[in-house]
Amino acid sequence: MSPSPPRSNRTSHIFTAITLVVSIACLAWAVHGVSWTELWAEIRELDWRWVAVGAIADLLVYVVQGWRWSLLLLPIAPVSNWSSVGSIFVGLFANEVLPLRAGELIRCCLMARWSKIPISVTLASALIERIFDGVLLIAGLFLSLRYLRHFPLRPGQARAIGIITTGSVFLAILLFVCAALLAVTMYWREQTLDALLDARLFSWAHVFIEDLHRIGHSRFLYFSVAVSVPYLLIQIVPIYAIMQAYGFDGVAWAQAGALMVLLRLGSVVPQAPGNVGLFQVLSTLGLTLFGVPAAMARRFTLILWGVVTLPLLIVGFFALIASGSKMGDIQREAQAEMRARQDSLAKS
Repeated sequence: MSPSPPRSNRTSHIFTAITLVVSIACLAWAVHGVSWTELWAEIRELDWRWVAVGAIADLLVYVVQGWRWSLLLLPIAPVSNWSSVGSIFVGLFANEVLPLRAGELIRCCLMARWSKIPISVTLASALIERIFDGVLLIAGLFLSLRYLRHFPLRPGQARAIGIITTGSVFLAILLFVCAALLAVTMYWREQTLDALLDARLFSWAHVFIEDLHRIGHSRFLYFSVAVSVPYLLIQIVPIYAIMQAYGFDGVAWAQAGALMVLLRLGSVVPQAPGNVGLFQVLSTLGLTLFGVPAAMARRFTLILWGVVTLPLLIVGFFALIASGSKMGDIQREAQAEMRARQDSLAKS
């Protein structure tokens, strides 16, 4: 008899299965009642000039993210923009084909391999990026909620807005606490290490504390904060462009911005590869808040998903080929190196 899998593996498999089931249920809801004949007719009538603008802007987003990542890692070692952008596109491809956003670990491992920077440093820098993005998205969420109050809402929609508002307050508090803890570890390394020194449960945190401290004492940290603003704003362009291509009347940048914030926050939740399911649900609900008929919103979300996903799949696939690596090997390498770093710190 073969040995039973470790408990952690079983838990991971169960969690993955539940995530896939929920995502499939969301997708089934999103496509329920869609007229495929009307959808195909709308695809043929798209303004493909706007579609091209949306696809190019979608790729440009991650070029800017690569620039920001290079700035963030500059205190550790010079990193070329091509390396950071290539790592990000490989990670995006992994997110489109693997569940639970495995691409985050894969892109950090590739960056570590190409730049000779320890993977714990690249993971720490990715954590800093998420804090930057979280702060800006929370600000965008509050602005979006204020904007939505100008639209006539049905009772159910008003309750949903109320729930989102309450949730956003809780999320803002949680993000503030995380940012404060991050600042402590970045600027008061010794005190943080002393506090966790005898806590075996938090031994993994020692890896990040050492590296966050190095990044936090560099002026390039503030440059990367500044780059985070255009990085977030450019993400509005693909949505606005596809709205124009589809032919929505009176499209406003504020509407595209509110939808972008909703989709970005939704992408944080573990889900199926390619954000299938939750993407369609959130974009459908967001469009109906603007008065778009539900049937039209369901069709549009499928077009929007295709335009923002296919370019990433294509470019990410070629980036993976150019890297000469396999995603499974990269993932195993990352996990092995993290365990090695933890063991070395535990012995020191």
